[in-house]
Amino acid sequence: MKFVVIGASAAGTNVVRKLRDLNPDAEIVMISEDKDIYSRCILYHHLKGERDLEGLNFVGPNFVERMNLEWIKGVKASSVDTDRNVVILEDGREVSYDKLAICTGSHPNFFPIPGLREGKNITGFRNFPDVEFIEERLDKVQNIFIMGAGLVGIDVLAGLVKYGKNITLADMAPYMLGIQLDEYSAKVYQDMFAEYGVKQYYNMGAKEFCLDEEGNCYKVILNDGTEIPTDLVINCAGVRATVEFLADSKIECDRFGLVFDEHGQTNIPNVYGAGDVSGRNPIWPVAVKEGMIAAYNMSGIEKSMDDFFASKSTMNFLGLESMSLGQANRYDDTYTEEIYKDPEKKIYKKVVHKDGVITGAILQGDISYSGVLTQLIRRKIDVSKIKKPLLKVDYSDFFHMKENFEFMYEE
Repeated sequence: MKFVVIGASAAGTNVVRKLRDLNPDAEIVMISEDKDIYSRCILYHHLKGERDLEGLNFVGPNFVERMNLEWIKGVKASSVDTDRNVVILEDGREVSYDKLAICTGSHPNFFPIPGLREGKNITGFRNFPDVEFIEERLDKVQNIFIMGAGLVGIDVLAGLVKYGKNITLADMAPYMLGIQLDEYSAKVYQDMFAEYGVKQYYNMGAKEFCLDEEGNCYKVILNDGTEIPTDLVINCAGVRATVEFLADSKIECDRFGLVFDEHGQTNIPNVYGAGDVSGRNPIWPVAVKEGMIAAYNMSGIEKSMDDFFASKSTMNFLGLESMSLGQANRYDDTYTEEIYKDPEKKIYKKVVHKDGVITGAILQGDISYSGVLTQLIRRKIDVSKIKKPLLKVDYSDFFHMKENFEFMYEE
């Protein structure tokens, strides 16, 4: 059996790990545009000078040797021929497979805004070459414009604030980290970044990136006409699934990305998918789990994503930890909130519930309660009979310890 995996990030490497675990003697080939294995979630640590490239590696030393793996690196897949079971590389080589896993992730979305796609000093922030692009210019620039205040944008911001640059952040959302946080917890971070001199514009996008004669962006014009001088633009306003190379194949994609089911199965029987390439759940733990699920099913062992709680984000910016669980914002008035605040200690806790079931939570400044909340949300446990405040519930209220010291929930 010959397995081929396209992609060398969270999903791809975990497909490889599990395939080798389940198939000790199989041939495994990994193909990637990347020449190194690194965590995209902590790329900003390199900007901060806290980690080198080796420190970004999340698979440990000698991964290729340990996995007995052939790694074709530094080259893109240009197409897949499912009739002949081959992956065609951009250099013309063909790689045959018996079963294929597509884990090509995503790339920055460069919207059709005048100047954005053409500017020579404009980059995304998704791969290590993007980090190198920024670091090569840091000593020469003073004004930096970051477009997008989601997790990637704030990662970049956190990596750059120590350099003393004039940084401007803009986003169409009403506050930063709009998917993960609510207005209160987001404002805590906004105020902390403002103390570093970061100018922030929310409910505001860019309508033009003005280029000089050399093709560099020297000014960004916002939707309200505000002009922002800039020497470097970093586009963090969303990503697109990397599925362009599948355009002429028989493998189904939709407007989000690659289509695959809870088993990782695409519409082609021996082709599977995992991770950000779906365009649906751009969260590291989801990519890891989907990679493992795909590997199981590629090996003939049926596994499903159905029992996996995926909606969880953990972040730590400027020394302040936060965690978002489930649907923690954007809910109507039929839901009930329980909130605890300690502004001096920057502690904020919120639990959201409806009809006796906790649907989401935000923890900031103290995330020690996250284990209990994760179990309650994941298992949709009825908390309606609990008399104490939900923020003080512990395992003993729902779980009984077995002889082996594991907790067991009893209805």
